[in-house]
Amino acid sequence: MSRSFAVTLGGTGGAVVLLGILIGVVWFYMLQRRKHLNKNSDTGSSDPSAIGPHSSSVTPPLMGQHEARQFMTEELEQATNYFDEKNLIGCGRLGQVYKGLLQDGTIVAIKRRAGIPQQEFVEEVAYLSGISHRNLVSLLGYCQDCGYQMIVSEYLPNGSMCSHLYATGKDSASKLEFKQRLSIALGAAKGLSHLHSQQTPMVHGSFKTSNVLVDENFIAKVADAGVSRLLRKIEDAGPSHSARTNVYEDPETAQMGICTKMSDVYSFGVFLLELLIGQEASHIDSFGSDGSILQWVETHLNSNDMMDHRLGGSFTTEGIKDFIRLTLRCMAPLGKGRPNMQVVVLELDRILEKEITLTTVTGEGSAQVTLGSQLFTAI
Repeated sequence: MSRSFAVTLGGTGGAVVLLGILIGVVWFYMLQRRKHLNKNSDTGSSDPSAIGPHSSSVTPPLMGQHEARQFMTEELEQATNYFDEKNLIGCGRLGQVYKGLLQDGTIVAIKRRAGIPQQEFVEEVAYLSGISHRNLVSLLGYCQDCGYQMIVSEYLPNGSMCSHLYATGKDSASKLEFKQRLSIALGAAKGLSHLHSQQTPMVHGSFKTSNVLVDENFIAKVADAGVSRLLRKIEDAGPSHSARTNVYEDPETAQMGICTKMSDVYSFGVFLLELLIGQEASHIDSFGSDGSILQWVETHLNSNDMMDHRLGGSFTTEGIKDFIRLTLRCMAPLGKGRPNMQVVVLELDRILEKEITLTTVTGEGSAQVTLGSQLFTAI
């Protein structure tokens, strides 16, 4: 009897020990799991996409280091006072552009177009947001909801160079002296050069003066980089061509229908010309036929009325010569005769540095402008 009791007690004791071990293992596992969950909670993203469903049916891909933020429609409506016309600041290839004020105090530009949610739109915006440079307008995020596709980017208070070059009156471009215009040209050239230097080179495809924006310090930033590419991917129809002559369009592009890096260089050359003459190139009657730009430049140099009169005497003859020479190289009829954007950056930097040195030594630019014919023969 006592032996049987001892055996029973021993078996019970063994079971208790085994049960204790099992409880200890389970408790240890639960403790480790709780620590892991708490760690994730501390470092997890506060992005609404991480904790709830998206407002559209399209799921954003993993975007890496430069993640484009997904904005909610309600947030952008509040930022623009429900897209009030008072906040409408322009209209471009991606639709109407509104100025908005986010809840954190950030002022943004919001481009809105009608469109259904598309995965291609999200992927392309993600790609474009990762291309960052001081001289490119930053793309901050997107929204696809309620029948609209929207892109949110940084807002530049001084607008595009159009308002500073084409405006008339005492407060127009009169304060933009030659060195300032050179600096703006250099900034825009750096932006384009950065696009062209990507591992897969990006062609802007629609570069023009209206796409060169300036901030409060008149630092130039190129806008709408990649818009042509984006539209090709999200639109079923082919690219629409305006009936109006596009003076920024490379003659080779007009013939072959293909934009290249050299196409951007040509468009940049037209921008340089507008910086010099202070007016829209499209207003020049002779533009449009082969060789007309070169002929126009030659004619107006000889008549001594090519340069913007608002430049005054704040330049040197050497600087103007070099600038015109570079402009004509960029606008060469054949793409193979044009410099690449990296070379353009180096040349503009050289001209600007030399101009600053010479005008600092003399106190101001050349008071007497060399005869146009002399300028042209020197180019």
